[in-house]
Parts: sequence; C-alpha cells; structure tokens
Amino acid sequence: MSGSRVLALGHYQPARVLTNDELATLVDTSDEWIRSRVGIRTRRIAEPGESVASMATEAAAKALANSGLAPDDIDLVLVATCTAVDRSPNTAARVAAALGLPSPAVMDLNVVCAGFTHALASADHAIRAGSARNALVIGVEKFTDVTDWTDRTTCVLVGDGAGAAVITASAEPEIGPVVWGSVPTMGHAVRIEGTPSRFAQEGQSVYRWATTQLPPIARQVCLRAGVEPEDLAAVVLHQANLRIIEPVARKLGAVNAIVASDVTESGNTSAASIPLALSKLVATGRVAPGAPVLLFGFGGNLSYAGQVIRCP
Repeated sequence: MSGSRVLALGHYQPARVLTNDELATLVDTSDEWIRSRVGIRTRRIAEPGESVASMATEAAAKALANSGLAPDDIDLVLVATCTAVDRSPNTAARVAAALGLPSPAVMDLNVVCAGFTHALASADHAIRAGSARNALVIGVEKFTDVTDWTDRTTCVLVGDGAGAAVITASAEPEIGPVVWGSVPTMGHAVRIEGTPSRFAQEGQSVYRWATTQLPPIARQVCLRAGVEPEDLAAVVLHQANLRIIEPVARKLGAVNAIVASDVTESGNTSAASIPLALSKLVATGRVAPGAPVLLFGFGGNLSYAGQVIRCP
C-alpha cells in the first residue's frame, strides 16, 4: 500500500434547534446582531442525556454502515474532542464498545477546533506505516457544556454535534500530506479553563490571525498535494464564523470551489465542524466522488492542520 483514502462519512446532530431569537431572550443580542457578525442563524443543542460519546457513536455508526465494512475490520479509532467530561474509558473506547469493535487501538486527541484534521493525518500516517488498515476518525463536541450562557460574545457561537469518517488503505494515496503547526505563545487567545470549565476567547486576535496568516498556509497545503486552488471542488474550513471563512477562502483563490458554510445552521462545533460539513456536502451530492477537497482546521492553541482529500 502507498496511502489511504476516505471511504465513507456520517454525521449526527441533536434534534434541539436554538434560534437567534431564542438567544435574545437569554442575553442582550438580536438575530440581526448575530447574523451580521458571525453569520449564524441556528445551532443544535444536545439534551442532558446526550454525551460526547453517544453523539460520536451515532456519527461513527452511520459512517461504518456507509463504508460496507464490518466492525471487526476497524483496527484504529481516533476521536478529536476538547469537551469530553470522562477521562477513562476515553471516548474512543466508549465508541468502540458501543459499536462492537473487538480490539482496535483507541485514542482521543485534543487539538480543539483543528482536532479532526490532526486526527485524520494521524490515521493516514498509521495506515501508511502499516500499523492500521481501517480507521474510524471522529470529531465530536458538546460545546454547550463549557458555555457561559451570560456571555453574548461566546454563547451565540457554539453548537453540538459529531462527524465521522472511515479511512482505509489505498494503492493510490487520496489523502494528501498534512501541513500543521501552531502559535503556542498565543494559545491564550482561545481558552477552556477553570472549574467548571468555560469557553472564552480573544475574538479580534483570532480573527486577525485567521484572516491574515492562514491563507498562505492553506495554499501550501494545496501545493504539497499538487493541486492548484482553482482546481478545488470544495473548501471545508473550520466552521468558526462566516467573517473568517469567506475572506480565507477568497484569499486562497479557490474561485471554482463550493465553500462550506454549515456554520450558518450548526454554529461553531469545534472539532466536529469539518466532518459535519463535509458529510453534509457528500450526502447531498454537491461534490462528486474523486473531486479534490481542501480540509483546513484552525483555532485553539492557535493551531492549524490541513490536507487535500479526494471526495468519497
């Protein structure tokens, strides 16, 4: 084998929809204020009985069913999340047990909003190295657990959900080289700290960094994959807010690409946002099988990771 590919996708969102008008009854905000600043109209909110592990399991079960593989074909489970409450068993082990996977390696990764693309790269590397053949890669967050519902600058942003991908060995590599890194000295710009943990961020610092520093890195991702930005069929950036997504995509030069904007209906779901948006694009047939798609995560730790994949 010489690489790996995305075989199938799946996603899950809670049924509860929280609108901007409902948020306006909790804090001093309005539908117009939220739409004009972040582009979000609605977000999904998990019920008390829904956990990070249960949402991850729902998305993973759909991806596994769509892949045509059996549970015992999966030998690696990677879960990207920063909101799991339980430490052990970790979320990956809980998903494996729920799905009846007999003996996979199970790991959780916390790279906040860039978690899924880090996990995808890790699965690709494991398959290339011969340490795994079929992997489940999941991004999942219950971000509302760490939200201060009195802070209008953050509570309007967040949502809950999960997205999953089955990755398999491939004679031809369909997951391109990862470009990843961080700005550790600015890690304070996005925080989930304290007891109880609460999400806070320096919004203007994150905005300036994302819109000025990330477009050249996204172009580097394309260069390493041997794909010109204008040849991309879709761009799936971390769904932070439209005021970041739109300028980064424009500066990248992906003039012919569909630019995912699931943030408008799902909010910022951190590590879940990229697989959630990608799964929806594929499920609705908006991107053809085999088409090149840029995935690019960024956020907490001021970390980033991206790769070009071929659409399943």
